Amino acid sequence: MSQFAYQPGTVYAALIGMMMLSAVGFPLPEEVTLISVGILAFMGAHPQHFPPPYEGAPVVSVHTASIIAFTAVVGADFIIYLIGRVFGRKLLYHPRVRKFFPEHMMKRVEEWTHKYGAYACGIFRFTPGLRFPGHLACGMLRYPAWKFLVIDGVAALISVPTQIYLLAHYGEPILKYLRQFKLVVFALIGLLIVYFLVKKLRDKWLQRAAANNS
Repeated sequence: MSQFAYQPGTVYAALIGMMMLSAVGFPLPEEVTLISVGILAFMGAHPQHFPPPYEGAPVVSVHTASIIAFTAVVGADFIIYLIGRVFGRKLLYHPRVRKFFPEHMMKRVEEWTHKYGAYACGIFRFTPGLRFPGHLACGMLRYPAWKFLVIDGVAALISVPTQIYLLAHYGEPILKYLRQFKLVVFALIGLLIVYFLVKKLRDKWLQRAAANNS
């Protein structure tokens, strides 16, 4: 893994790609990506423990990674908001889109948007699984674009760079833990991925069953 600490271009490109995928509901929490980048930044800052492939090799910068992650997250969220704003509620009735939004999920999104108004934009940022439909709903409800950007931006500023900075600063005990419990950690990550995939398939099956019954 340490070799990627000296491949900043690849890491930054992957960071942008994963943030975009997470914004549209990819079944891998963005926190996993942010934690990984934070650890790589820690490795790059400690060449004495993680030797570079050659002297003067570029490293993953915690500051650059934080700025890129923040920009990618807010940009991706805003794209989802714009899609909802342009296409409106009719988007939910499109067969290829509707299967991703089970009725119970949209019910919770509607409850939060009605209860908290534009501030729901920030709440969705802290709620994995509801980010995509939540930001889409904010666009459908035509909340002011500037208000969405401000609220979502503040929420992202709190949650995104802090994770990278914390991991870059406290990477040593975390890496020590990972080495000691490597199998357990990978098993938990694997179970988490399986859980999200099964949940997606289950929601899809329930939706099809409900459609057939109706």
